[in-house]
Amino acid sequence: MHEGCSGSFKNGEEVVAKVRHMGFSEQMMPMPMEITCVECAKEFEMSTFEDQCPHCGMVYGVTPCHAFDPANIKAAGVGY
Repeated sequence: MHEGCSGSFKNGEEVVAKVRHMGFSEQMMPMPMEITCVECAKEFEMSTFEDQCPHCGMVYGVTPCHAFDPANIKAAGVGY
């Protein structure tokens, strides 16, 4: 399942599933990022590879290889 940094994902659920499978969900990102939630439009700081909007519960994920660009952070769904 591990494809190094070349893996591609269809959606945020696949990204979060990959991060969970690799055991990185709760690990700190190299640098936290401020993101705007796609569900409630409020900003929050994402600090782990899997994180959740504190306002509405939208779950986000990013793989360690892609954690340096906010464009790679994907929403998986509220409560995913």
